[in-house]
Amino acid sequence: MAEFTLKVNGSEHRVNAGSEESLLSVLRDRLQLTGTKYGCGEGQCGACTVLLDGQPALACITLASGAAGQKITTIEGLERNGELCHVQQAFLHEGAFQCAYCTSGMIMAATGLLHAHPHPSEEQILQAMNGNICRCGTYPRILAAIHRAAQAAPTEADDARA
Repeated sequence: MAEFTLKVNGSEHRVNAGSEESLLSVLRDRLQLTGTKYGCGEGQCGACTVLLDGQPALACITLASGAAGQKITTIEGLERNGELCHVQQAFLHEGAFQCAYCTSGMIMAATGLLHAHPHPSEEQILQAMNGNICRCGTYPRILAAIHRAAQAAPTEADDARA
């Protein structure tokens, strides 16, 4: 076990974790941030997507110790003062979920995409979202939500969260 600090959603957390412990398990089991979901555990489904320094990362295959020193953003870190960010609002408006198990990972991947490419092409969206699986098949609504979010002007608070 090693002790290190994780900066998650703007707060620092001292954690003890084994050398092979995933960021996902630390977020869910130690920090009680359960919005990040366990899907496949192999980096294939995207349910566990978080942002590391603004870039989408799969928390199930990212070592917790390897995330030390990086800015980690989870789905819980996107809202401010009870207000959803523009990506969350777009997903809600478009009804881009059914069971919603994949939704947090989808929103985090879309947030990372829009941070890097505020007005992405259809091809950029498809490429960025390729690793996120929706078993319910709401892909058309997810794409519509990302297009809607790209049209919304993000606030400075949204930019700071990514």
